[in-house]
Amino acid sequence: MTDSWAAFGADLHIEPVGPGLRSGLTAALREAVRSGRLPPGTRLPSSRTLAADLGTARNTVADAYADLVAEGWLTARQGSGTRVARRAPVARRSGAGTAPAPRVRRRPVHNLLPGSPDLSGFPRAEWLKAARRALTDAPHEAFGYGDPQGRVELRTVLAEYLARARGVYAAPERIVVCAGFVHGLSLLGRVLRRRGVREAAVESYGLDIHRDLLTGAGLRTPPLPVDGLGARTEELAGMRGAGAVLMTPAHQFPTGVPLHADRRAAAVDWARSRSGLILEDDYDGEFRYDRQPVGALQGLDPERVVYLGTASKSLAPGLRLAWMVLPEQWVAEVLEAKGGAEWMPASPDQLTLAEFIASGAYDRHVRSMRLRYRRRRDALVAALAERAPDVRVSGIAAGLHAVLELPPGTERSVVQAATWQGLAVQGLSRFRHPDLASGPEGLVIGYGSPAESAWAGALDALCRVLP
Repeated sequence: MTDSWAAFGADLHIEPVGPGLRSGLTAALREAVRSGRLPPGTRLPSSRTLAADLGTARNTVADAYADLVAEGWLTARQGSGTRVARRAPVARRSGAGTAPAPRVRRRPVHNLLPGSPDLSGFPRAEWLKAARRALTDAPHEAFGYGDPQGRVELRTVLAEYLARARGVYAAPERIVVCAGFVHGLSLLGRVLRRRGVREAAVESYGLDIHRDLLTGAGLRTPPLPVDGLGARTEELAGMRGAGAVLMTPAHQFPTGVPLHADRRAAAVDWARSRSGLILEDDYDGEFRYDRQPVGALQGLDPERVVYLGTASKSLAPGLRLAWMVLPEQWVAEVLEAKGGAEWMPASPDQLTLAEFIASGAYDRHVRSMRLRYRRRRDALVAALAERAPDVRVSGIAAGLHAVLELPPGTERSVVQAATWQGLAVQGLSRFRHPDLASGPEGLVIGYGSPAESAWAGALDALCRVLP
């Protein structure tokens, strides 16, 4: 094993010791810094270079560096690489050895969690113009307590937009405005339970908060398997207790695949034959890059599918604006569950969104952000091909996130190394249904979250921790 980092023009004489390569390398580097042999400010070789010199995996070196960054011996910053800290902690001597400082996790520098858009891209100027026009024309009653179903102005423009852009069969009378997708799902869970439904199937990969909402409403949530063609809806027929199913057909979350046409038909056939209900979560349907738009499943049978949409990805989650397009017979029951005191978006915000859509500003904004996200996705794919060629990326034809497939047994260590390097990431297993004992490993990378100016740095940091 070499003890020279020739690429940096210095013999550092670092020899990993101990039973494990990672722990031995960590201990040797720590001692070199503590003793002063590696002075403050010394730049260390990249994890790739050192791994090649040592003949070991890059992830081993990245983990050792991350350990020492967390302990305060090293620093890792965008553009300056990994260096010995200017004020490395002084080790306390205790008889025969040294006691390292307690490990403290760094506050995330880069957010690569899925589920959020680039908030720096919010169209402030256009939104302000829409708000001025909407408030100028608003009737006096718009500032009262409001209609639990939502402002008719918003429901009217939504009906037109959803029919045009997403293929939804919509009429203002079928739309209920709610304060986010979670709010809408909780209302539907209550109504399903009142109707005597005992089980609502969910995709085997998805968000636990959605399962928890349905469980909180008194529903069991058996997993519906997911593969490369989306949810295996043909298996719904064998789920005897299920009266509803929650799905992400346009862009399965988090795997990123669209539901195959045969499986779309199978889902609707199941709902018709069993008087079941499909809850369609169309969370990022506007963003597609390498494929034709996938229309909403609701268009196949508006009386058996509830369409749920939101402005959280296209604009910002802080607006708390979402909508449900309901089967006709469900509208009254959902409004009854909602009640007059239920949380709902403010009327001025609803009027502003209505004006924003009607003026064409919403379409322009979506087109602009689609280009921005596509550039980021392309940069991600190119960087992985160059710096982590063994990592396969999938689910990238649409949406704001990608799945980076990892070798078995490596997900936990990569997530941990990323955390120590100041990267907020989530592993694919985080989204696995608790009834599934195992599954593929990977990272779910949200490339929508970072600000435009931070994307290059986030991408560089990500590549440093990949195997």
